Amino acid sequence: MGLLISSCTPAEDKPVKASAPTSAQALQAVMPYFDQNWAMRKLWEDGLAEVATYDAERVIYKKKRTFEYTQITVKEEFNQQFNVKTDDYKRDDLFPVMKINQFCSIPADEYPYHYLTSLFFRRDQPVSLFKMSSSSQEWCGNTFKSIIDDGVNFEMWYHSYWDGQGDNSRDLRRDVFLEDALPYTLRALKFDQKPSFNLVVLDLQQTNKATPPVYYPAHLTTAEAPAADAPEPAWRVAVTLAPGKENVYLFAKSYPNVLLRQTTWDGRTLRLKSTRRYAYWPK
Repeated sequence: MGLLISSCTPAEDKPVKASAPTSAQALQAVMPYFDQNWAMRKLWEDGLAEVATYDAERVIYKKKRTFEYTQITVKEEFNQQFNVKTDDYKRDDLFPVMKINQFCSIPADEYPYHYLTSLFFRRDQPVSLFKMSSSSQEWCGNTFKSIIDDGVNFEMWYHSYWDGQGDNSRDLRRDVFLEDALPYTLRALKFDQKPSFNLVVLDLQQTNKATPPVYYPAHLTTAEAPAADAPEPAWRVAVTLAPGKENVYLFAKSYPNVLLRQTTWDGRTLRLKSTRRYAYWPK
């Protein structure tokens, strides 16, 4: 990748879709495989965040890079006016969400890559995405993508430094799982039932490009993980995206079913190093 300077394409005004289903409605067929109360347990009421740190690998410029990856999971109160964490807890338009922040800084030969992805799910809906933002920063430039389901539209807005990907929006399918969200969403599976089902997966958005989305008609299977593959009793969830493209996730059997390991077809790996609960934000 060379240093590119791109001109921005103005976003077009789009008509409002009056009767579009919400993403939750579009995903009704797979809802029975998930525990809708997974995030409603008392654990998430202590005001602390779960911070999971991983030893990670990712291929950049055809070379495997090693780095540290952090995933933060915490309950927050949003307000409907701005769809962000509220500062005023006396408002009458509050609703609880689960926030999942994924951060990493990846050293490469020429310069480092920085990624931060924030995923938000309504607390009682661990399957359907409510909001996402993902940003990358490296010496060539910044890229920012956002998705929100406002009950009418489900679309992505993007801004990047790549030619043809400068500043615009695109509609998304509503019946999708974001690949970025699977480390959270799959924690709510009804593991004991060893679910197996078809799903549609939107390709990874934690990238420095804003290319058109790729939808995989995927298949998910669940089994007990071999004892040699995990440091504790675990469930093995395999998501086959296409022939030769399989992602594997190992989740602890004990609640809150933390992600222990992840391997993906494109060379991304995570191996849990530590977990802790604390208030990482300054007072």
